[in-house]
Amino acid sequence: MKITPELIVFAMLAGPAALGAVGVVASKSAVRSALCLVFNFFLLAFLYFSLNMELLGISQIMVYAGAIMVLFVFVIMLLNPKLLEEKRDLKRPIGLLFGFVLFGLLASQILPATINVDAAPVVNQVGSPQLIGDALFTSYVFPFEVVSILLLVGVVGSVFLAKKRTP
Repeated sequence: MKITPELIVFAMLAGPAALGAVGVVASKSAVRSALCLVFNFFLLAFLYFSLNMELLGISQIMVYAGAIMVLFVFVIMLLNPKLLEEKRDLKRPIGLLFGFVLFGLLASQILPATINVDAAPVVNQVGSPQLIGDALFTSYVFPFEVVSILLLVGVVGSVFLAKKRTP
């Protein structure tokens, strides 16, 4: 394998992004976990920029690092994570075991499919706004609407959880 400048930039962005993702799930503090997620979103946006997909990079910063993270932080602050602390007797080891089993199943399905596969031809207009808009509103209209309904349900659920109940 030849080391190219693109490979070096990818390693400089993907390595810390993977560490940030581990920080999201490994952090015991919900606020630190959210900050690791913001860090991860920015690194993924820079990864998109390095792949000449400026629209996806800007969308990653504006939508995820901006709007979605503000929503997450509001939910974290409204729910008061210290009240949600529970006894963690068997939950953590069972969760780790379940995660490793799922990872093994996923790897057993992906690895045979990726061996001896030729690379896809390079398309010059992968991240262009025209192609993304055409795909979203022609081929993927139904999944696009399902995601919008799921986001609406999430907002309604967070408002319901944050609402004070009076006896």
